[in-house]
Amino acid sequence: MSNPDEAHRGDRDTAATSNRSKARRLRDLLANARPVVSPGVYDGYSVRLVEAMGFSTAAITGSGLSNTRLVQPDIGIMSLLENVDACRDLARSVAIPITADADTGYGNAVTVYHTAQYFEEAGLAGINIEDQVSPKRCGHMRGKDVISTAEMCKKIEAATRARKDADFVINARTDSIAIGGIEEAVRRVKAYVAAGADMVYPDAIRSEDDIRRIVDAVPDTPVNVNMGFGIRSRPTSPLIALRRLKELGVARVSCPRMLTGAAVSGMRKALEVMRQSIETGDAADRPDLVAGIEEITELMGYDRIAELEQAFTLEDELARRYGDAEREYVVRSKREP
Repeated sequence: MSNPDEAHRGDRDTAATSNRSKARRLRDLLANARPVVSPGVYDGYSVRLVEAMGFSTAAITGSGLSNTRLVQPDIGIMSLLENVDACRDLARSVAIPITADADTGYGNAVTVYHTAQYFEEAGLAGINIEDQVSPKRCGHMRGKDVISTAEMCKKIEAATRARKDADFVINARTDSIAIGGIEEAVRRVKAYVAAGADMVYPDAIRSEDDIRRIVDAVPDTPVNVNMGFGIRSRPTSPLIALRRLKELGVARVSCPRMLTGAAVSGMRKALEVMRQSIETGDAADRPDLVAGIEEITELMGYDRIAELEQAFTLEDELARRYGDAEREYVVRSKREP
């Protein structure tokens, strides 16, 4: 597990210093750890788990935020400030660099200028900006449309001009494969790199050949490939082994649907057991399905809060609260001697 002191970051480094180091670390990973895997995170549990499990970076999933915070499909309903507010809490809670999904940038190029600054100031290491028309939709749904290449290039130029830290990553996503085919996507990613994009993200790739064409088109620029559920196939993009993606030259693999899909699956299984328990009247003890309190409290940094309480609470107050019992928040399972 991660150090609870590192996990409780509300009173840590200033946003500018923290963000600068995280953005630099992300660029180093894109250059030297290919392909770096970025699971999609959307809440405190998911972002802390990704860090605790040893992943070096994560990507906040716009669809995950929209589905879980607003209980709405990923169709452009979530506002800029709703997105930024959620991302700020996630970014400040871990030490690893995290990127955000800025959708279409929430308007024209002038709006994108402010959008980039909001996310950078919130502590993110970078953002995705896509070339869909607004309102957008999930990149793996039907009915997408894209703005002109020229308009998207202006958005990229605005985002790169707006950032205060030159390491803040602008990841230019194109949804044009589904509309104009791979030839159109190749033309666009070349233009986006020329406009200043630090990474390109051809969404809804259809084959290894699509990936090869994109990588060959921008040989000096990191390419982000969306592997969706990560460990489960989907009807749109094929599930490709990481070793093969490395051979193809992919710099980053994002899995925006993996943890939301895992959460739905896990919750469904637990609820099924509870339904059975209701029907039978029997208790069900299933530690294989539900994390224990110690795992949850360790993940969320309760140990650090206990340390702070010991350091800053008056002795008589501690004695009143705990008496002769152990002075910590969490009631732990009794261990065999």
